[in-house]
Amino acid sequence: MSSSTSTPANKVWSLRFKALPAFRSGELWYYFGPAFVASVAYIDPGNFATNIEGGTRFGYSLLWVLLWSNAMAILIQYLSAKLGIATGRTLPQNCRDNFSWGMNLFLWVAAELAALATDLAEFLGAALGFYLLVGPWLLAHGLEKSTVLMVAALATAVLVFLILALELYGFRKLEMGIMTFVFGIAACYAIEIFLAKPNWAQVGYHILVPQIGSESIYIAVGMLGATVMPHVVYLHSALVQDRARKALEGCPTSQRLQRLKHLQFEIIDVFAAMNGAWLINTAMIVMAAAVFFTHGQHVTSIEDAHQTLAPLLGGVSAMAFALALLLSGLSSSTVGTMAGQVIIEGFLNIRFSVFLRRLITMIPALIVIAMKLDPLKILVLSQVGLSFALPFALVPLILLTRRTKVMGELANGRSTNVLAYATVTVIIGLNLLLIYQSFGGKF
Repeated sequence: MSSSTSTPANKVWSLRFKALPAFRSGELWYYFGPAFVASVAYIDPGNFATNIEGGTRFGYSLLWVLLWSNAMAILIQYLSAKLGIATGRTLPQNCRDNFSWGMNLFLWVAAELAALATDLAEFLGAALGFYLLVGPWLLAHGLEKSTVLMVAALATAVLVFLILALELYGFRKLEMGIMTFVFGIAACYAIEIFLAKPNWAQVGYHILVPQIGSESIYIAVGMLGATVMPHVVYLHSALVQDRARKALEGCPTSQRLQRLKHLQFEIIDVFAAMNGAWLINTAMIVMAAAVFFTHGQHVTSIEDAHQTLAPLLGGVSAMAFALALLLSGLSSSTVGTMAGQVIIEGFLNIRFSVFLRRLITMIPALIVIAMKLDPLKILVLSQVGLSFALPFALVPLILLTRRTKVMGELANGRSTNVLAYATVTVIIGLNLLLIYQSFGGKF
């Protein structure tokens, strides 16, 4: 029979174009959201740190890393969303259903460590953004810098709790709030690029032509870790659940077509959100290269970057930078808390208050602030650590999405599997290269 020779992927694409009804007005907007929430992790304060350091030290030369990282991100988030739509369960829940107890324990520990590193970076970034906006005024009134940073951190905590509380009025309200923050970050960086006046010929060249040296490996791996985030690999499979349930409840007799239709819309959502995040990340490096690298400014911290922008581009640029960092930190801190809840509930089947988790995960960031450690170095280090944690989220995702037993006809086709395994291989290879270099290796 011809059906026996068709791959699941071929069946899916055939049905998608031939059997699905045409879009209805407003339908696309209804499905927009999950990927934009996930995209917050791709423009979090860790990205600010690695992109600013990369642009300041190496100019435009690492822009190609963002292009390829974004291609990986699109594939990864698509697979995560597809798993959630096909199974009606999150990635951690599917791991618990299909892997051994020991393997699940190992994956949970790796996921929690990644989530903690993420929470640290995001909370620190939001506190820094708050400090850059109101710090000068508080410092002028006699407060010490460490005190102002602690006040900023506590104010950040209050704001994150308020954002999380939006879910009490429906998940769509929380989703829309986070999407508003994403558009706000984009607007801030549009202002930065307009003021920076970059060399667009150099931008285009370095986006397309790979160039890397021994000194830039660390930052390149950090950029990869900051761009492709393990915690939203887990989260995206949960974000699609609400729409998946409503779609199936509304049309119980055509669940197969409803899943395909949902996946079709989610693919558009992923492409729009991930490419938007890529443009914002690119703008971060372009701004740093055009302003700091071109003018020979040695920027060693996010605070330095903020202070240097004012004399070079004006006060509007400095304010836009601080506001973008604050919006990034608040939204990504919220998303990180949501991801942590999905991880612990999925792997351990334990109900855990999202507010309690946020309270607990604030502690490492408060310790960093109290010890007066350099936030930029902590942010970059956390992103490199996330890159090492990424394979422990990706390998289970690929193993599950390639299984017909788990996914049905939505199981990966051969080409998808090849691309997915190539992505994991590149990430592991870069990590091994970084380890080799860290122990004195030369190339």
